[in-house]
Amino acid sequence: MLGEPVPDFELPATGGKTFRMSATKGKPVILYFYPKDNTPGCTTEGQHFRDLYPEFQKLGSSIYGISRDSLKSHENFKSKMAFPFELLSDTEEKASKLFDVIKMKNMYGKKVRGIERSTFAIDGKGVVRREWRGVKVPGHVQEVLEFLKTLK
Repeated sequence: MLGEPVPDFELPATGGKTFRMSATKGKPVILYFYPKDNTPGCTTEGQHFRDLYPEFQKLGSSIYGISRDSLKSHENFKSKMAFPFELLSDTEEKASKLFDVIKMKNMYGKKVRGIERSTFAIDGKGVVRREWRGVKVPGHVQEVLEFLKTLK
């Protein structure tokens, strides 16, 4: 994906909206994929994006969180955490497959398919400029912000 334009895709978003990749052209976009609403790592990651959101806005960037959870789950999670950005519901794994973030993971000794925590920085032309895969939450959002500053 790195250095390639993101194919257009559409997903239902919180707030009764529909996200369309093609509608984001002209400004940088951060897409972060996370495994599950209301889990410790995903909550912390979302809070970090929330807390630094004004900095991302100053750079003209939008942020979207994506998981396989339902819109109802996303609405509750977004409301509870006061996220200022939309969450996208990828129940059919359209975007997850496009970005190749579905992996086999070990959960309590069992192999399960799930989203590998990943973030993608996409420039105003819709091209992936940086990808982070297998993300560890501490310091990650700050690193994404620092990279975004270099995209000008």
